[in-house]
Amino acid sequence: MASPNQLQRNLRIRRQTRRLEVSVRLRNKRTSKRPGRTGPWNTHATRETVVVDFRFADYFERKVLRKRPYLKKEWCVAVVENPTRWERQGDLRCRFWGPVPELGGRYLRVVTLADKVTILNAFPHRGFKP
Repeated sequence: MASPNQLQRNLRIRRQTRRLEVSVRLRNKRTSKRPGRTGPWNTHATRETVVVDFRFADYFERKVLRKRPYLKKEWCVAVVENPTRWERQGDLRCRFWGPVPELGGRYLRVVTLADKVTILNAFPHRGFKP
């Protein structure tokens, strides 16, 4: 049993970190009872939970959200997780594009650092063509 101080600390850490639980379906995981052998035996789909910590740069929270108050962090995370297209920039950053139904189906461009976890910038991209 955890002590009350540890429980308070864990609650504080959970509030401070932005966690997103993503349910991932693993398709056709093939296993066999015999080691080293895989095949169509025991074919089944399993579900496992993957926890991804997305961070938001100070620039994003101070400047971008103030400049574009209609943006939501959930949209940015959704675009990074499931982009229509992504590419690396020359300065070790990554660009992600994805449609956001709440923006009238327009595409949102999200820029992250090289780790693809720290979100730096986001804006609706007017001229994007998938």
